[in-house]
Amino acid sequence: MSDAPPPAAPQVPGWRHVASGKVRDLYVPDAPPAGSLAVEPADAVVLLVASDRISAYDYVLPTPIPDKGAILTALSVWWFEQLADVVPNHLVSLDVPGAVAGRAMICRRLDMYPVECVARGYLAGSGLAEYRETGAVCGVELPPGLVEGSKLPRPIFTPATKADLGEHDENVTFEKAAAEVGEDVATRLRDLTLELYTRASQIAAGRGIILADTKFEFGRRPGTDEIVLGDEVLTPDSSRYWPAETWQPGRPQPSFDKQYVRDWLASPASGWDRTGGALPPELPADVVEKTRARYVEAYERLTGRAF
Repeated sequence: MSDAPPPAAPQVPGWRHVASGKVRDLYVPDAPPAGSLAVEPADAVVLLVASDRISAYDYVLPTPIPDKGAILTALSVWWFEQLADVVPNHLVSLDVPGAVAGRAMICRRLDMYPVECVARGYLAGSGLAEYRETGAVCGVELPPGLVEGSKLPRPIFTPATKADLGEHDENVTFEKAAAEVGEDVATRLRDLTLELYTRASQIAAGRGIILADTKFEFGRRPGTDEIVLGDEVLTPDSSRYWPAETWQPGRPQPSFDKQYVRDWLASPASGWDRTGGALPPELPADVVEKTRARYVEAYERLTGRAF
């Protein structure tokens, strides 16, 4: 668990800061919404700001990645557009104060389900570790002989419980997720997760990118049973993206995400012992630049737009 102080959130005119996660800062209106938002009750919207912070090994690192927050926001907005016919999302407006322009979204407040909805189409990360121990992931039995980076026979739903800042999410079975939210809701979350993953992986494949796995978060509009897609979606922070042209099962895959940072922190070059209790060191300039380049390339390859 990290002993670092909580990150400072920017002051945003008209909005009051109420919470910070590893990367995002959450605000509520200081006064009833104005302009195009006036139709919304004051307590029905929140401002979600993506910072340039980056986390690894459950620590928020001391060195930001320039433009990361803007890339995450732009990519989430693009994916919300691609998936709008599958499930409604929480985005209300991008008309945000200038202090956070380009990296913030005004979103509908949701009652969030306490389950991380993870879909996996390939074996990597915690799924790989669990498979090596048990031959299954979150209770889903898999064929023997799979290796790191193997494509699974079909995408699987592998939920996790949400952890506090500095703690690990815990992979759980479908039955345990159902005990949290009810079997009917868990079934709907599973079906939506797999439908979204299938659609997104097909889109990514058309751009030469493998979507190995991803995490979705869902909530419901207060007073209704309508399930709504929330948080960020299909960014390099919440997904494993691999270049299709270099995919080779049996080894770690090059990726469009913060794996480059994790690898540097785990290398002798960082001088950091992640088990020793010390906070992570500053990232060197070349690691920052190469990490930023991976986020930019992911955005540009997926959307076909220049960042």
